[in-house]
Amino acid sequence: MIPDVPALSEERVQQSKPPPYLGSFFLIDPLDGTKEFVAGRDEFTVNLALVTNGAPLLGIIGAPALGWLWRGLVGQGAERLRLTEAGAGAAERIRTRPAPKRGQPWVTAISRSHGDDRTEAFLAGRPGAVRKQIGSAVKFGRVAEGAVDIYPRLAPTSEWDIAAGHAIVTAAGGKVTGAYGEPVWFGEGDPSFIVPAFIVWGDPAAAGGPY
Repeated sequence: MIPDVPALSEERVQQSKPPPYLGSFFLIDPLDGTKEFVAGRDEFTVNLALVTNGAPLLGIIGAPALGWLWRGLVGQGAERLRLTEAGAGAAERIRTRPAPKRGQPWVTAISRSHGDDRTEAFLAGRPGAVRKQIGSAVKFGRVAEGAVDIYPRLAPTSEWDIAAGHAIVTAAGGKVTGAYGEPVWFGEGDPSFIVPAFIVWGDPAAAGGPY
């Protein structure tokens, strides 16, 4: 890491100072999707984000068992790379896709292991939504590459679970909001680093609230 930039990891959060984190810091999740990993499924990831002034600027999500890596730098775009035993393949530029037109179904990423009533109510407002159950931060990668329209999670989660995906989706042309359409900030609020709710939008024009 860069010595002058502090790093916060899920496994060492008790040793870290409480927020606010001013300037820049790294936010790391060494294993996102623990339930998927324990169950022997491939959808677990390693997440790394660089947060600056409360907003994720750079994100990397590696899914080694799936053989994919997503990365993005806000303002510079996002990429997907194929991972093999020989190393990483050529980078492929990715971008989110426009929201479905009236009458067309939304393709929605939902958690394989963490359901909640508010998210179900949100999906009920989009009749005919196609649900894709996906584990871990892979959901962010699917939105960023234009395979999925939206990923709602209207229940609490932790900042290290979503910071890398936030940067990648934003770099790919999407948007991440809170439940009321507000920005999601990192390292500035809750001392336990909890995000109450969020929605990942492939098309920023579709974002709004409340939900």
